[in-house]
Amino acid sequence: MALHVETSVPCGNAARVEIVDGPAAAVAFDAHPHGGPETLWFRFRLVSDAPPPPGATVRLILKNAHNLLGGGDVARFRPTVRADGGDWERLGGGQAMTLDDGRVCAEWTLPYPHRTADVALCYPYDLRDVEALLADTDGYWRADEIGVSQGGRGLVRLSNDRGAPSSTRAGVYLVARQHSGETPGSWVLDGMLRRFAECGTEAPLVWAVPLSNIDGVEGGDYGKDNFPIDLNRAWGHPPMRHEALVLQRDMHRWKGRCRPLLGLDLHAPGGTEAKGAYFFLPKPDYAGDFAAPSRALAEAFSEALTPRLAAPDPLRLATYASRWELPTFTRFCCESLAIPSLSMETPYAMAGETLLTRELYREIGSRLADVLCQAARG
Repeated sequence: MALHVETSVPCGNAARVEIVDGPAAAVAFDAHPHGGPETLWFRFRLVSDAPPPPGATVRLILKNAHNLLGGGDVARFRPTVRADGGDWERLGGGQAMTLDDGRVCAEWTLPYPHRTADVALCYPYDLRDVEALLADTDGYWRADEIGVSQGGRGLVRLSNDRGAPSSTRAGVYLVARQHSGETPGSWVLDGMLRRFAECGTEAPLVWAVPLSNIDGVEGGDYGKDNFPIDLNRAWGHPPMRHEALVLQRDMHRWKGRCRPLLGLDLHAPGGTEAKGAYFFLPKPDYAGDFAAPSRALAEAFSEALTPRLAAPDPLRLATYASRWELPTFTRFCCESLAIPSLSMETPYAMAGETLLTRELYREIGSRLADVLCQAARG
């Protein structure tokens, strides 16, 4: 059984691949930073040149695991695998392998009765999943290109209504994947949009950008703090990336066509964080009058996710070091749009003892959508 690794798959990412063939084969790889200072996302396809023999296995070895953002406890890494184009499944927790110089790798043993196996940090989500969402919701969502990315790709916004100038209908603006490898944010948004479609006219006016860093998504970037500048640090005046300019102008249009309720930015945290979903509140230095309504919605969201899916400390302020002290999405919402705002973090694998599947990500989104529908009625 001879193996090789392909990274020319959608959202592909792997570096320095080493392969040992045989009945107990091994594939060792690094996550590729793709030009950025942080790395976390990986995705590749493992291909065998012949049907593997009965009982064959392959060891997957993530090299230098502690170089990944949040890669401290490798047992909490739970990658996803798809055999022969079937459905994605979770692997067990990684086994720490400490080398004689102290470096730490994460290792999994994969039963290998297949010709191909796709491996990814978490369930991938890309344009094909957006198309599936549109097909499954029977025309409820309209897709419009609101501009292009820095790489010239279309930046797609979904909406359930165009709104009307000076309308009093409650509205929300939703953004996912400013950091392109943070796929849990997209799955949560997917659940929100599916639930809004079920609510029909009872839903608020919703405009949503599922893949805001589309270049990074398609290119397989992790995308946090990538050069020339992190998309979520590009929201100043003037904006520092073209995608931020496009989103800002679209949000101004949206604000003029509804009664703004919330701007929500969907993310994922460090790779092995596992307490559950949580929310970053806008900081006091810019939140102003929007601190209280932002907190109220965060509290309602957290209550809807408690106890199984929310972190024990679900309301937080972002105090971690940033490479660019420039405006974020939440600051733009409060200062420039004068609306409440939140950023949400949903883990890659675990919420406490709960293993996060696509169905549970969507459930998180559905519960958030219910809170927003209730707030819109109020």
